[in-house]
Amino acid sequence: MFFSELILFCLGGGGYVLLELLWRGFSHPSMFFLGGLCFRLLGLFRRHLPPLLVPFAGAAAITALELATGLLLNRLLGLQVWDYAGQPGNLLGQICPAYSLLWIPVSAAGAALDFFLSRRFLPPRRRGTAP
Repeated sequence: MFFSELILFCLGGGGYVLLELLWRGFSHPSMFFLGGLCFRLLGLFRRHLPPLLVPFAGAAAITALELATGLLLNRLLGLQVWDYAGQPGNLLGQICPAYSLLWIPVSAAGAALDFFLSRRFLPPRRRGTAP
């Protein structure tokens, strides 16, 4: 089970980095870990929340994790991984409403991808067992 979750974590991390490379043209190694965590959270939400709530919970979680990561990497460590200070409504230059809204469709796609990949990499769950 651990190995399967690790595979899904790595696929999510790689997907997050790929999205950044396509969107911004560059990424940072820390985004692999953030992406893996976000992807596994989407899987957790997908299994425990009504389907219509998953994209919104995912977007909220990703935004919160990006804020925490940005405060650590950008503000505390000074790594300058990203800066949204020029975006309207930004919070400390780490998150902004436009990207928070963009996470809604990305979360929906991520939850769907988690569904298909989980069927491939995770053993089927038996009724009455913990998730």
